[in-house]
Amino acid sequence: MGCHEFLCRGARVRVCNGKIEVLTEPAVECCPYVEAVYKVKWINKCAVEEIVKFKMEKYGFCTPRRCFCDKLVVPFGSSEIISVCMHEGLIDCAVTVCEGAGTVISWNPSLVQGIGARLNGIIKTSPIKEVIKYIEENGGKVLDKNTAVIDQVKGIIEAISMGFKKIAVTIIGLNASAISEIRDVESKYGGVKIAVFSTCNTLVEGSDVEHLKKADIVCASASKIVREKIGSHALMQLGISIPVFILTKLGKKLALTYLSNVDVPLVVSRAKLPYIVEEKQPKLKVQHPWSSTYR
Repeated sequence: MGCHEFLCRGARVRVCNGKIEVLTEPAVECCPYVEAVYKVKWINKCAVEEIVKFKMEKYGFCTPRRCFCDKLVVPFGSSEIISVCMHEGLIDCAVTVCEGAGTVISWNPSLVQGIGARLNGIIKTSPIKEVIKYIEENGGKVLDKNTAVIDQVKGIIEAISMGFKKIAVTIIGLNASAISEIRDVESKYGGVKIAVFSTCNTLVEGSDVEHLKKADIVCASASKIVREKIGSHALMQLGISIPVFILTKLGKKLALTYLSNVDVPLVVSRAKLPYIVEEKQPKLKVQHPWSSTYR
């Protein structure tokens, strides 16, 4: 099953051949989402291990039994927004990451959601042949089947070479600088529009803000930096506990298209952004997590 490294509640986790190792302390002390989904109030290394174990046993995370169920899971998740907008024709391709495959170019919205529904922020991974086979039989292409490399910039270039023009891409916070590289690529190709979704941002640092501002949609995760430095630039905000900030007209169009196609109750109101309800926010163990040690 190989080795896979990813972030879970700000902790770096490694799974090698089915064995879970929580390498660092989680950055998040408690989170309303984690409590609601996993029934975990206080987050420590043991809690992180239990969350990962649950995902492996129930959904085949990091295993050849990997589940690709396309049911919408997170109300304002990136894969949810992308897959719905693909169905509606606003996006024709998505460049995302899947453990066991690395960077994936997908033109099947169900595959995009199947990959992203319960995904953690993948840092590095290794090939799982069953996962790669499923992807390639269901509307996707793996950037490098031999190494399962994660390279979203190369993924974008490959998608453009395949003829796609309306592309969505996900970038985790630890790789925020790739957003600027992608904008440079976009400027070189006429007629190509790239919607950048910035995800898994709990560990971002101040130096990442300049890159995050170039995204279309930014998930705040548990980051105070994102709430303070990105939220104030938002045109629109989705959610309160884990705010998702919409920064561009394209992002707003995608968000509104998503909202018009999902059956969930909503409240729409004018507000100064970011709109933060302190008691509903995740609580960090430290003000500025130790993300520089992960890069």
